[in-house]
Amino acid sequence: MLKKQVKVKPQAKQAKVIHGEDDSITVYLKSPPIDGRANQELIQLLAKEFGVPKSAVKILGGHTTRYKWVEIDGVNPSLA
Repeated sequence: MLKKQVKVKPQAKQAKVIHGEDDSITVYLKSPPIDGRANQELIQLLAKEFGVPKSAVKILGGHTTRYKWVEIDGVNPSLA
């Protein structure tokens, strides 16, 4: 299980996940932060990035902020 803080940038031109050299993760989302659409896209992108089902990705905190704590089941923290 991996617990990580993620920086989210909604309404980007292209959806992508960037792994920083300082072990950070920045996620660019096409969706606007309205009605939870950006959070749903975040879950979908992280699931694809780490090769797990969407049900394995949970947002633990920061539902309404750009900095979110996420938990991803089935991922070895040393490999992420």
